[in-house]
Amino acid sequence: MNTDLQDYSHKRYNILTGEWVLVSPHRAKRPWQGQNEAVSNAVRPAYDASCYLCAGNTRINGEENPKYEDVFVFTNDFAALQTESKNFNVNDGLLIAQSEQGICKVICFSPDHSKSLADMDAKDIEKVVFAWQKEYAELGNNPLINYVQIFENKGAVMGCSNPHPHGQIWSQTTLPNEVDKKDQQQRAYYDKNKSSLLGDYIQQELTKQERIIFENDGFVVLVPFWAIWPFETMIVPKQQQQSISDLKGNDTFLFAEAISVITKAYDKLFNTSFPYSSGIHQAPTNGKDNSHWHWHMSFYPPLLRSATVKKFMVGYEMFGSPQRDITPEIAAQKLRELI
Repeated sequence: MNTDLQDYSHKRYNILTGEWVLVSPHRAKRPWQGQNEAVSNAVRPAYDASCYLCAGNTRINGEENPKYEDVFVFTNDFAALQTESKNFNVNDGLLIAQSEQGICKVICFSPDHSKSLADMDAKDIEKVVFAWQKEYAELGNNPLINYVQIFENKGAVMGCSNPHPHGQIWSQTTLPNEVDKKDQQQRAYYDKNKSSLLGDYIQQELTKQERIIFENDGFVVLVPFWAIWPFETMIVPKQQQQSISDLKGNDTFLFAEAISVITKAYDKLFNTSFPYSSGIHQAPTNGKDNSHWHWHMSFYPPLLRSATVKKFMVGYEMFGSPQRDITPEIAAQKLRELI
């Protein structure tokens, strides 16, 4: 391990976005007198009559959920994107805008209100993967949709308004900012090297074994060299695949196993139901040649040094660039020890 990276401030380059993150390992020992988050480890019931997402309950719009037994998907009652939005453009000097259309869905991972992905076994998580695949294919085949974003916000500190185990799928006409950056970076690398950017990256990581947390026959779970969040991780298929539609045979279970392993490790880290935002970045559904894409799933957890102390993206992070204290190598070591 390069000791300079563990002892001195430096910048690390994010190969997927073309941006830099400032790393300040010497600051990890500084005392904390700031905000402490409230921690709730209360055991939730398996069914909550007041929950809009529980099986058989009536949602705010008057629709009744079916008595679902595993995964349930429905169109978001408060969608951020509209399918019937008017098409328009604004080009008024430096005032530029354009209409955006899309479809937003909610996916309930389980009828059990008390669970999170960390509490589910890999076979049940695989059912969620199957649902993701179905929605990606169906939404992507809609001429209106050119990108499908699958994500989950877990925990109140991440803005999750309902503790029932669920995620969301926002699909839209154009590529969101983060996806557009990754599309350009991967395409440039593929055009130059005729190989996958992430494929070559994980081969280097597998050789070094400094940031690898877990691997099975199909996937690697690691802390990216350029990670921004303290315990940020990424799940990457070992073989290049453009999207989750490319998962075949046992691939879906191996992916589910990787999700199970990292979410369980998170909960053990600070002995709490670990909050995070997770998301899958994969090939656009725009009908173009996306052979440069290598899909991956990222987890961005905010907790820094305990269940009550979180990382804030403020000040320098807002006006300069992202910054982290604990190094990716130390974060990987801590998580690896919990598996």
